[in-house]
Amino acid sequence: MSYSVAVPAVRRNAEPALDLFLLPLKLFHALINSPTLIFLLTMTAMLFRPPDLKSFPIDRVAFLVLVILVSLRLCLLRERLRVFPATWPLLALLALGFWGAVTQPCSAQAWSLVAAKWMVPFVMFHIAGFVFRNERSLQMLELFLLVTLFYLCAISVLSLLNADTFIFPKFISDENIGIHADRARGPFLQAVANGVCLNLLGLIALDSFRRGKLHGVPAGILFVAAPLALLATRTRAVWLSAAISVAYLLFLGSAPRLRRVALALTLTVIAGGSIVYLYRSNNDSLAERLLDRSPVDFRTEMYRAGLEMFAEKPLFGWGNEWAVQPEIEKRVSNFHPEYYVFHNTFLELAVQRGILGLGLYLWLTVSLFRLRSSDASVGDLPFSGRDFRKLWPMMLGVYLLNASAVVMNYQFVNALLFTIAGILASQAERRTLTSPSLAWSSAQ
Repeated sequence: MSYSVAVPAVRRNAEPALDLFLLPLKLFHALINSPTLIFLLTMTAMLFRPPDLKSFPIDRVAFLVLVILVSLRLCLLRERLRVFPATWPLLALLALGFWGAVTQPCSAQAWSLVAAKWMVPFVMFHIAGFVFRNERSLQMLELFLLVTLFYLCAISVLSLLNADTFIFPKFISDENIGIHADRARGPFLQAVANGVCLNLLGLIALDSFRRGKLHGVPAGILFVAAPLALLATRTRAVWLSAAISVAYLLFLGSAPRLRRVALALTLTVIAGGSIVYLYRSNNDSLAERLLDRSPVDFRTEMYRAGLEMFAEKPLFGWGNEWAVQPEIEKRVSNFHPEYYVFHNTFLELAVQRGILGLGLYLWLTVSLFRLRSSDASVGDLPFSGRDFRKLWPMMLGVYLLNASAVVMNYQFVNALLFTIAGILASQAERRTLTSPSLAWSSAQ
């Protein structure tokens, strides 16, 4: 009797200990089977931690966790990451960025810039096709991006209305952090980065509207809020890229629904601009921003100095920031900021890496543009099919146009663009790999 009673007692005592031991394994199993969720959480961390915010680097931790989990999942499934035409210029630019950080005194900012400009795009581009490969994962990404668009529109409109009390997180309205505190800068703390995201996400929302996934009241809210949010950035490059996007859809849009939306947006903007002009509601500040010469003068001075430096070392450039900053300071006499920024991605590459860097970036750009030419189509899923691919050149054009006004070192912006590019590249390759087998089957 004593023996028969003792065994269940031991089992009862052992079960909690066994569950506690297995808990980390169960958690690890859940994480490794949820790559889509981890990917989206990583993008959320990138969205809410701009480079100027001094806080725990949750974005870097999330990024590292994502890389580890996807790597383990690839090993367990015995798959490999695919190589695309854009892989090689991206890898070379990453190597140049890494070399620049290694060859200068240790700086957390330098490594952060390398991660934001090259590491994040490289990783997101190559794992996006592996993570977002079925209907459910693509729909989750689409929903995440639409929610992000609603959020960015809301806080931008609140900024336009000077309703800072309702803006969250609070660091967005903190004038002591970042720049462009008088504009709708969003969680990026930079108005151009916010405007680029609004424009890119707006094009994605239009594709969702074309497919009938975005309709009714949400579509109506975005129709009004998105133009106001773009206006609130008070950034000329953003306004220009948005105007080109609407014109592209109006004259070159493949779907009648998109052309009708573009026409309605054009008429609405014209009518709204007329009302603002008549009643002069906030018109003065917008007009002052449109005619403001001080940023233009500073950029002109920086462009002149940058072109002079490029002409002196055209092949391989001046190297890392440690070598570039003192040289700029010698050449720019009318402005004396703490840190000199070229405000142009292409000029920065030309100065730091010369023709080598510009050539690699041109190679990368051409490879990304060629994703539009693929005839890969996956039904009517998000980020799939010919109609979305016709929007891709416009999305890339928006990114490149604004890259001529700022240095694209905003990790969420880069993660967004290269995630979409990775999905398109992966779809195109799967289409190429399956086409011969499909042709053989049909011949049989």
